[in-house]
Amino acid sequence: MLPAILYRDPDIAILDKPSGLAVHPGPKTPHSLEDLLPALAKSQAARHFTPVAAHRLDRDTSGCIAIACSRRGARALSAAFAGGGAEKVYWAILSALPAASEGLIDAPLKKISSAQAGWRMVVAADGQRARTAWRVLDAGARLVEFRPETGRTHQIRVHAAHIGCPISGDPVYGDGAGQLRLHARRLAISLPDGRRIQAEAPLPADWQAFDHAPGNR
Repeated sequence: MLPAILYRDPDIAILDKPSGLAVHPGPKTPHSLEDLLPALAKSQAARHFTPVAAHRLDRDTSGCIAIACSRRGARALSAAFAGGGAEKVYWAILSALPAASEGLIDAPLKKISSAQAGWRMVVAADGQRARTAWRVLDAGARLVEFRPETGRTHQIRVHAAHIGCPISGDPVYGDGAGQLRLHARRLAISLPDGRRIQAEAPLPADWQAFDHAPGNR
């Protein structure tokens, strides 16, 4: 079943991807969001175009994901994401809290891999520029908001671990105990034609207690 539609126009949709659903198929994820996207074309004028995700979310990350529903939408989203026109806000439950109430992580990232451990992202001086702003929303619940300024693979997960506070349930950069607690809460996109579209994904059912968190706006 197609995930809930948070925003839709003839060219672009923003969906609320559930945790556990991969965006693209792979050896371990034969069923993916990609299989469900053709349903978005049924009421679109350009039915010859197969809708496609404009960016990625990790399989176990829930929340906002932008979908191009036409060639025009694909061009617009590509330009917006490449030009820094996409503003992403994530919420996460951390395994521990930072000492401060807010901050900025400026730590370049690069990909490494080995036959034994597979691949992962690491902080490295010769990596790509990566910056993430964060602020504590609810100290008791260890709920923290992240605003990535760049879009590197696993950026929030690696940066959280880098400051000694990995995301709860992270199987690669944390202890892997339970479900990964990372949610793409809001997405705002400034399009080349001057429009700004945005959507907010409701928290997963087991996150609802945090919906009133201080600073939620």
